[in-house]
Amino acid sequence: MPHHLSTSRLKSLAGLLTAAFLATALAGCSSLHGVTSPRSAREDAPKDAKVAAGEVDCRKAKCVALTFDGGPSAPTPKLLDILKKEKLHATFFLQGKGHIDTYPDTVRRMAAEGNEVANHTWTHAVLTDIKADQVRQELGKVQDPIEKLTGKKPTLMRPPQGRTSDDVSKIMREMGLAQILWSTTAKDFETNDSALITKRTLDQTKRDGIILLHDRYKGTIPAVPGIIAELRKRGYTIVTVSELIAPAKLEPGKVYRP
Repeated sequence: MPHHLSTSRLKSLAGLLTAAFLATALAGCSSLHGVTSPRSAREDAPKDAKVAAGEVDCRKAKCVALTFDGGPSAPTPKLLDILKKEKLHATFFLQGKGHIDTYPDTVRRMAAEGNEVANHTWTHAVLTDIKADQVRQELGKVQDPIEKLTGKKPTLMRPPQGRTSDDVSKIMREMGLAQILWSTTAKDFETNDSALITKRTLDQTKRDGIILLHDRYKGTIPAVPGIIAELRKRGYTIVTVSELIAPAKLEPGKVYRP
């Protein structure tokens, strides 16, 4: 192999790598047309739209959304303690079976302390692999208990494995649920190394990003204080998903991803 590549060869190689990256990023979205980024959603909002009083304006601030999947679980109250101490709110995509039905008090606390509570299906079924009626059941069985516990029905959901499609999107539109994907994942399901989780998160985080973590895994919650501290040091304001999109309104059925 030659030690030096021509400029045209380098450009060609860069193009192939970019295409491969995009193909990988979109692999979870089968038969899907259209993804909206937080920035483009904000830009499409009415010119006179304003963020709610007391909330961050991410058109001006360098924002990143912090999200957690698959809870609540036994360690989740420790995470809520950290968020409360740091005066931060996160978005929690909750799973039903073995989680909401097992830790209802934690769900109540999440909402009471100002966190955003969202839907991550009942059994973590891959929605593109099941029938339409099953999709509705997976989401509906989470919508109702969250509403009973918090007084508010979720308007956001995250499809397991990020897998969605036009058919799934149609059902989400009918159910009033916007679909939220992510830009940063520490893959904390495969390691308990808090330092590695921190590094992976920070290495991938960019403005208007959506960070995906799991509060159920051993190494994750110990990593959170360091992640928060370093993000702040780098000038980030940590917000919920809805705050990241504001003053735009998240639209049911749409897929949002940085």
